[in-house]
Amino acid sequence: MTTDHIEVEQDGGVLEITFARPEKKNALSNAMYRAVTAALDAAEKDPDIRVVLFAARGDDFTAGNDLADFADIAAGKSADLAASAFIEALGRASKPIVAAVSGLAVGIGTTMLLHCDLVFMADGARLLTPFANLALVPEAASSLLLPDRIGHVRAFAMFALGEPMSAAEAFSCGLANKLLPREEVLPAARQAARTLAARPPGSITATKTLMRDKERIASRMAEEGAAFAERLQTSEAREAFQAFFERRKPDSTQGGRS
Repeated sequence: MTTDHIEVEQDGGVLEITFARPEKKNALSNAMYRAVTAALDAAEKDPDIRVVLFAARGDDFTAGNDLADFADIAAGKSADLAASAFIEALGRASKPIVAAVSGLAVGIGTTMLLHCDLVFMADGARLLTPFANLALVPEAASSLLLPDRIGHVRAFAMFALGEPMSAAEAFSCGLANKLLPREEVLPAARQAARTLAARPPGSITATKTLMRDKERIASRMAEEGAAFAERLQTSEAREAFQAFFERRKPDSTQGGRS
């Protein structure tokens, strides 16, 4: 099934969700977020689905949020922040999630990996979390989970300085299971997903539950969500989005709360 640039296919006990907007580097629109959230929610309720696999069409995993949607919110033209429901669905997911990261992973493309249980990554992939560049804050509990994984100073450099992380660095610090040539990433992820789906589902779910502090994650998501929504209304954010579309550097002297 394909809807709103999201492809959803079930193969046995594996539900494969594919970002299918390669002409826009798989940037996620509100409509795409709603489709992915619906697929995750359906997977959570369906006993026949044991594993969720995220993949992408084209050279990139995802360029993150479609900034046109964020710009509309910042300009007061919309209040639709569909990413929030997707983030919450990731946080409460009880079934294992596998990711096949084919290339560039920006913003949510990186932070969602912190909720994936197995990550297979192309050796040329890059992770980027340029929240401060856009006058925003981290999301998906990444302000908690990323420092836990890679340490405070490295995480802060990614968030505040927008420093990218190479696939080799991601592997070395435990954000990826394997680095592979791009054409081998999806087959490897599918094989791992099928192997997981063949394991006793109760055991797999219980193991994931024991490894994640859902209450702590949900609490941090709520804190981040409130701060993110507030930041979207600032003049700093409006200036950052305008500068992005005008292809210039933002004026950092803009006030942050008006």
